[in-house]
Amino acid sequence: MSVKIKGKYVGGLRCQLNHEPSSNTINTDAPLDNQGQGETFSPTDLVAAALGSCMLTIIAIKAKARKIEINQPKLSIEKHMNSAPRKIERVKITIEFDTVLSEENRKYLEAEAKKCPVALSLNAELTQEVIFKYA
Repeated sequence: MSVKIKGKYVGGLRCQLNHEPSSNTINTDAPLDNQGQGETFSPTDLVAAALGSCMLTIIAIKAKARKIEINQPKLSIEKHMNSAPRKIERVKITIEFDTVLSEENRKYLEAEAKKCPVALSLNAELTQEVIFKYA
């Protein structure tokens, strides 16, 4: 399977990206600490957001397959940058469930989340700190 995304530089350290299958458009901006305006997601923000949302999506897929009621878990992401070389150093993800889950279901969903496609695609040097909170 492949997905096409087209993009262009629109000036002011900003890019516009178009997801061809859906025609949805997103914009990126360089962050404040790297000459940008910081008015929307930076490319590295998108990487961190992709990691967190991928984990949450995999949790939902696996919960649905096993008929585990998860309601609407919430997500919090912190991205920490390294300055030399400039790269993402650590991503801290907190996933909070407002439903009671058995220990067995917790362990299963946590393990599956950490094996999401984005997590498996990122450089092993990137620290992925994942915290799960339960009702």
